[in-house]
Amino acid sequence: MKIKVLIVDDEVIARERVRRFLSAESDTEVIGECRNGREAVAAIKKLDPDLVFLDIQMPQMNGFEVLTSLGPENIPAVVFVTAYDQYALRAFEVHALDYLLKPFNQERFRQSLNHVRKQLERGRRRGVDDRLLSLLEDMKAGPKYAERLVIKATGRVYFLKIDDIDWIEACGNYVNLHTGDEMHLLRETLGHLEGRLDPEKFLRIHRSRLVNIDYIKELSPLFNGDYTVTLHNGMELTLSRTYRDRLQDLIEKFS
Repeated sequence: MKIKVLIVDDEVIARERVRRFLSAESDTEVIGECRNGREAVAAIKKLDPDLVFLDIQMPQMNGFEVLTSLGPENIPAVVFVTAYDQYALRAFEVHALDYLLKPFNQERFRQSLNHVRKQLERGRRRGVDDRLLSLLEDMKAGPKYAERLVIKATGRVYFLKIDDIDWIEACGNYVNLHTGDEMHLLRETLGHLEGRLDPEKFLRIHRSRLVNIDYIKELSPLFNGDYTVTLHNGMELTLSRTYRDRLQDLIEKFS
């Protein structure tokens, strides 16, 4: 009987890579592909796969949230496909769980698949073992805020340190990350990203902007209750009066 596989990744190229590598394995059958976490939850419940290649960083619902929302009794075998930060990689290694770090080659892919085959042969086709449960608990209890972001652009994947970001601007379902003279586009809403950032470092100054507190040079009040926020690089942003309470908290903290 073939291993029923579901591929979950928000990048078309990444899904195609997994599908291509699986085509060389005679005992696997791809039963579906998903572009985001919400699709993945629905597909896992409907298609009942034996194995899921699961991307971690996806908009709206990440890979860990997918597994948590399913419940332990409904989680199939999982191989994490990730370009995630070092905390997550250490967590996978500590719990001896499979992950593929992008970009991975066919040899590394086959090693991971062989491990899954052994797992399924031992009868662990349904449910989730203690290691995965422990991982999910550790991810909840681990560092609350991101230390770096994974940027995917033109087929490349690279890491951007949170501390290097001057300010962040909403752009629909994307955000523009401003770092000095450069700008990086990340597929994530501003509200979701804000929840991943340390509020001791990033201040919401507008419904569509966050600013790194370390890059603020000065604040100047305007006549209508707004403020001009001047950064060290000379950039001027407006803090709307809706967010004055947060500004006051910041001033009191450093006074």
